[in-house]
Amino acid sequence: MRKLLSGIAFLSLLITGCSNSYQKDTSRLDLIKKRGELICGVSGKIPGFSFLGINGEYKGLDVDICKSFAAGILGDSNKIQYRPLTAAERFTAIKTGEIDILSRNTTFTLSRDSSGGNGLSFAPVVFYDGQGLMVKKESNISNIEDLQNKSICVGSGTTTEQNINDVFESKSLPYTPIKYQDLNQVIAGYLQGRCSAMTSDRSQLAAARSGFKNPEEHIILKNVLSKEPLSPASDGADNKLADALRWIIFTLITAEEEGITKGNIDEKVKLAKNNPQLKSLRRFLGVDGGLGEKIGLRNDFTINVIKATGNYGEIYERNLGEDSDVPIPRELNQLFKNGGLHFSPPFN
Repeated sequence: MRKLLSGIAFLSLLITGCSNSYQKDTSRLDLIKKRGELICGVSGKIPGFSFLGINGEYKGLDVDICKSFAAGILGDSNKIQYRPLTAAERFTAIKTGEIDILSRNTTFTLSRDSSGGNGLSFAPVVFYDGQGLMVKKESNISNIEDLQNKSICVGSGTTTEQNINDVFESKSLPYTPIKYQDLNQVIAGYLQGRCSAMTSDRSQLAAARSGFKNPEEHIILKNVLSKEPLSPASDGADNKLADALRWIIFTLITAEEEGITKGNIDEKVKLAKNNPQLKSLRRFLGVDGGLGEKIGLRNDFTINVIKATGNYGEIYERNLGEDSDVPIPRELNQLFKNGGLHFSPPFN
């Protein structure tokens, strides 16, 4: 009997070991390819970033990032299933496998990135933001000090909640937080007069104000309360998927740096193929180098990405540019060579 149990125990250990090895070696990237569809978590409630239009289609910067990922991984930006998520749901959705990636105005922080925290893997920053405060113009509130002993509407379970508390505490300014589960509730509370101000990322404040009946009656204070680098995220245990996402974002930035657009990509591909001396361009567009294969993608994945969404500047202009529904000056979101923070490592 003892020998039989030992044999069973050994067999169980062997099966468990094989199972763990399979899980360790199998990436979500492979699952996405096998499924033929990318499941992308978004907010769905933030104009300019991710918003469900009247035609039933999602649009916005975060949505275009999802499309870039689908184009880079699957070769087709339409092969996406969008999952609207609240701030409280988003990290659980990654860890349980409900979604493949999160593209939902999420701040890149140490605790979220670490294995001891949420255990996420963040792609490069797609929008450099900062937390702000919005008040009604008639309130005559012009700075953060004017909010002493007043109530502020804030999203629960977000970095926003922690930041506002840190800033007011550091200034010894008492205030009352009015907490809500999602941004729409925060906005409703603010408009209904339940608080003197609402706080969120400045981009979200601008997006919210664009939908107000009288936007000009609300002002965003000049105070910037935090650094909010917004990044897509995936499961931190999956390095293969993280590599693919990282270099798809860098594709968008490099394309803008090199003047490659949705409109001229075919011309650039032809130029690269006919000119062996254009080595960096040939590597970037997958003509030489086999770079895509190194991260589990087709060598010409960059072409598919640019054809689908254009470069980073085109995505920004389309969703947040001067003529968009939610115009937000690029400022920090310019390329590094233009005074911003975006630049890409080399495609070598």
